[in-house]
Amino acid sequence: MPVGMIYARRLAVLATSAALTVTGLLATAPAAQAAMPTPVSASTARTHLAALTVKAEGSSSGYSRDLFPHWITQSGACNTRETVLKRDGVNVVTDSSCASVSGSWYSEYDGATWTAASDLDIDHVVALSEAWRSGANAWTTSQRQAFANDLTRPQLIAVTDNVNQSKGDLDPAEWLPSRTSYRCTYARAWVHVKYHWNLSIDSAEKSALQSVLNGC
Repeated sequence: MPVGMIYARRLAVLATSAALTVTGLLATAPAAQAAMPTPVSASTARTHLAALTVKAEGSSSGYSRDLFPHWITQSGACNTRETVLKRDGVNVVTDSSCASVSGSWYSEYDGATWTAASDLDIDHVVALSEAWRSGANAWTTSQRQAFANDLTRPQLIAVTDNVNQSKGDLDPAEWLPSRTSYRCTYARAWVHVKYHWNLSIDSAEKSALQSVLNGC
């Protein structure tokens, strides 16, 4: 066999061996804990905040959660809620219908840890009714569906259910996470979402966000 062919075969064997080694490393490496998509930096959030339209909040007239279809199927049997639960938890086990049957979840808003999925809500950082009053009332149903199931922006997060319920549809002038160390991330996420979706803010909301972001 010509020397060139022998050399080429040796290179091919070495490449295959290296690929198998990398594959083995990937297979045995521990899975990193996932989380909500990282919001823009504080400096970018301040820039985005300055660019948002400031006006009085609109009316809730005509609003219904049904106008924001959720939770939609994301893949297989998994809807958006189950996708976020699996993303935000540790050692999450799901059944054949993608329901989370075990795992551990840390609620960033209040610092509580839960081991039952039923103790968690998936919070829309910018609430659906808040979005409605900020411009989503003029959107199409498909736009509202995309907003309500947005996994790309920092809009959905698994948190303690009663904390989410106490937040309701309040904006940052009216509600901030009790865990103060998370408020900077929360403000960055809020601005990130409102900026991406071209939603307006009211003056009190802007002042509250500025105050948080200036301390980041």
